[in-house]
Amino acid sequence: MGEGIQYNQLDMFNTYDDLLDLQKKVKELEKECDRLRVENSKLKNQLSLKSAPSHSSAQIPSDLATEKKIKLFKSLFKGRTDVFPKRWESRNGKSGYSPACDNEWKPSLCEKPKTKCGQCNNRALTPLNDQVLYDHLSGKQTIGVYPLLLDDSCGFLAVDFDKSSWQDDVLAFLQTCDELNIPSSLERSRSGNGGHIWIFFSEFIPAALARYDH
Repeated sequence: MGEGIQYNQLDMFNTYDDLLDLQKKVKELEKECDRLRVENSKLKNQLSLKSAPSHSSAQIPSDLATEKKIKLFKSLFKGRTDVFPKRWESRNGKSGYSPACDNEWKPSLCEKPKTKCGQCNNRALTPLNDQVLYDHLSGKQTIGVYPLLLDDSCGFLAVDFDKSSWQDDVLAFLQTCDELNIPSSLERSRSGNGGHIWIFFSEFIPAALARYDH
C-alpha cells in the first residue's frame, strides 16, 4: 500500500513536469506563429506594392512625343528656372550636386579649385531650358531641381525614406495617401536602399504649408 502511494506520487510529479514543459512549448509555438503572421503580412504588402499600378494620377504613353514628354516633366517638377543643380563625380568617387555654370572650367574664367564657385566673380548660372531637360531625360547628364522659389513657395513635395525600415515606412505612407485620396508616386533611390515618394501640386503653395506637421 505504502509503495503504491509512493509510486503514484512520483508519477504525478513527472506528469506535472511534463505539463509545464508542454505549456512552455505551446507558448513558444504561439510566439513563433505571431512572428510568422507579421512576416507573412509584410511579404503580402511588398508583393502588393510590386504588382500594384503606379500611384501617379497619370499614365505616360510609351509613344509620347519628345516635346510632350518634356512638357509633362516640366509640369510635374516645377521649380526655379534661373538655375538648376548638376550632378558631379570626382576621381576619388565622391559625388554631389552643384549649381550649373556656363563658365565652368573655361580658361581665364573658371578658377576652380583655387576659388570656390560661390566666391567667383565670373560665375554665370545656367538657366533651365528644354535642351537641358532633354539631355537629362536622354541620359547625357544628371540634373536636379531647386523646388523652393524666391517667394518660399513650391510645386511638389518629395519624401525621402532611407532607414533600415524604409520599405515598411513607404508602404504605410502610400496607404495613408490612398486613404486621403492624395496622388503619389514611388521611386527607388539611386543606391537601391531607399525610396522617394513624390506628391505633385496643381499649383504653387507656401513651402511651410507643404511641410506642415500636425
